[in-house]
Amino acid sequence: MAVQAAPVRLHCAKGRTRGRFYEVSMQVFKALLFLCLSALPLQAQDGLTALARADSSASALVDQGDSLEMMLRLSQPVPFRIFSLDDPRRIVVDFSEVDWTGFDVQAFDTAEGVTDLRVGGFVPGWSRMVMDLAAPYGLVHAEMSRDEAGAVLRLNLDPMAADEFALGAGTPLEAQLVRRSEPDGAVIPRKKFGEGPLKVVLDPGHGGIDPGAERDGVRESDLMLSFARELRDVLIRAGGFDVTLTRTDDTFVPLETRLTLAREAGAEVFISLHADAISEGRAEGATLYTLADRASDTASQKLAERHDRADLLAGVDLSDQDDVIAGVLMDMARNETTPRTDRLADALVTQLQASVGMHKRPRLEAGFSVLKAPDMPSVLLELGFLSSPKDRAKLNDPAWRTRAAWAIRDALYAWQDEERVAMGKLRK
Repeated sequence: MAVQAAPVRLHCAKGRTRGRFYEVSMQVFKALLFLCLSALPLQAQDGLTALARADSSASALVDQGDSLEMMLRLSQPVPFRIFSLDDPRRIVVDFSEVDWTGFDVQAFDTAEGVTDLRVGGFVPGWSRMVMDLAAPYGLVHAEMSRDEAGAVLRLNLDPMAADEFALGAGTPLEAQLVRRSEPDGAVIPRKKFGEGPLKVVLDPGHGGIDPGAERDGVRESDLMLSFARELRDVLIRAGGFDVTLTRTDDTFVPLETRLTLAREAGAEVFISLHADAISEGRAEGATLYTLADRASDTASQKLAERHDRADLLAGVDLSDQDDVIAGVLMDMARNETTPRTDRLADALVTQLQASVGMHKRPRLEAGFSVLKAPDMPSVLLELGFLSSPKDRAKLNDPAWRTRAAWAIRDALYAWQDEERVAMGKLRK
């Protein structure tokens, strides 16, 4: 016998401040949690151990005159929170937690007021929906109601003044993801180079709500996570390496958090792994990027901008990030770390070129934020381009990926030897 639970409703006046907006959302969170756990018979609660599934065929996001209306069909009710972000304008809905497998975003979103929409995993235990807005809209009504088929989330958004939208925009404290090193010794002390195993941090690009490039059913985030795991195993089996991954599953990790995790691991080398796609022209083969104020070419600049914009697209609020700090880090990186990074890049190019081949311009420079740490040699490796059928075939070939992993292993060995020689010269 189906259990009917009273619907949970939320009404918001236009122009709410950030604190009030989140306070109301948390009331919904707690109320829904109570519904999910207590409004069901004991035997029915076992079903809540599985993730709620979203059904795009029974859902819609549409224009209603000047307003927007969303109806999202779920297999069961889940806690959720809603907030807005400015520059660019977005509405973010977090769920705990939803399986978006098979969800057709294009069929679901037909509203002209929403220019783009993304759904996916965000952090462990949470999924996220991000709506890019064509104009400022404010939440005026939210309702999660339960029925025999599961649950339905309904949202209503009305037009509002731009200054009111900006005033109420911001990430709630509990939804902020950027991690900074704690001053309580959480960061592993940096050991003297050459003493003990080399601490390598591998950074599989993208993840969760940000899948990266996609071609023929292949997602950059999945492919790079698989390669990072394979490379980690190769390095550990070789001996002399201590390897950490910035993510170990399909979750989103903000750019700054990736660097924080590397510092906490005491990284001596940071390698960010990607396999992008280009919409214009042709590109094939691996490319190795190092940090620079000015990109080597227009394509490199656009690539760096697209990578950095991933945080915004995933609904991360960067308004409180200090651009001056990034500039200082870049200046510092040109002192001691840059020559070491250059030697690392050269070693990687040499080994990869000999083993699996590379792009006609194997070494390039660009302003990737993920390379801006001043305290560790950092490179970004585009292992190939998903927009190239030839590269896709290679990237999907386990044998080819193994040869690439071996080449990186050999490059790290060669680089360590060069560093010892360079350090010896400095001491004389």
